[in-house]
Amino acid sequence: MTALIECRGVGFAYPAPDRRRASPFRLSGLSCEITQGEILGVIGPNSAGKTTVIRLLSKVLEPLSGEILLEGKSLRSLTRWELARRVAVVPQDAPPAFPFTVEQLVLMGRYPHAPGRFFEGGEDLTIAREAMAATGVLELAPCAVESLSGGERQRATLARALAQEPRLLILDEPTAHLDLRYQAEVAGLLRRLNRERGVTILLVSHDLNLAAEIADRLLLLHEGRIARVGPPEQVLEESLLGAVYGCRVSVEKSLGGRLAVQVVWPET
Repeated sequence: MTALIECRGVGFAYPAPDRRRASPFRLSGLSCEITQGEILGVIGPNSAGKTTVIRLLSKVLEPLSGEILLEGKSLRSLTRWELARRVAVVPQDAPPAFPFTVEQLVLMGRYPHAPGRFFEGGEDLTIAREAMAATGVLELAPCAVESLSGGERQRATLARALAQEPRLLILDEPTAHLDLRYQAEVAGLLRRLNRERGVTILLVSHDLNLAAEIADRLLLLHEGRIARVGPPEQVLEESLLGAVYGCRVSVEKSLGGRLAVQVVWPET
């Protein structure tokens, strides 16, 4: 399959040590691909490098070594406007008090396609409405973002990202702070976007079961390095997870083929 994103020996280190660390975080020798049309789940414990990967792929940070290619072109050669037409990021938390309607929020996703203008055109409105319909928030178009529930706000933010018409959609903990119903809705929505629209998705999540359910492949990070990358059943292996997360876990497979990861709580 064709590589949409290719990381070649990417390295990065923050310049000043964090007060919580004896030494600054370092990402070392990151080499991997995101193929066109797949869902790649990025997992790992806190401080493993997941957020740094998002920042590197969205050009918030520049690699200190190695190279990142998007459709065969180095990210260094792309302007931020060009990158924003190809890569969209859905952050973990949307602003709680955002003085815009849902439609206005989603139309912001059209800005990278014409950064010099002040008003949207008919095509922008059509694309924005298609994005709202795909994420189930079209009927909420006139509503204030601040009036939405957590799940509705997450879907509206996702609609804004889709309005960018990206090749790659990056989601940072898309089900964080959501109850079970909205977690299921978001998971189903991501599957539909991938299968029906062919959207390539990079899913960053602490929820190993969600990642196993949605992703075609998993990339497990540990202390700034790739511990393993492959299909969920190859990555979610008890001894490997135990070593990376520092606790005992059990991994079970249901008759339907679903993987379930659980912590083995110590006896008291």
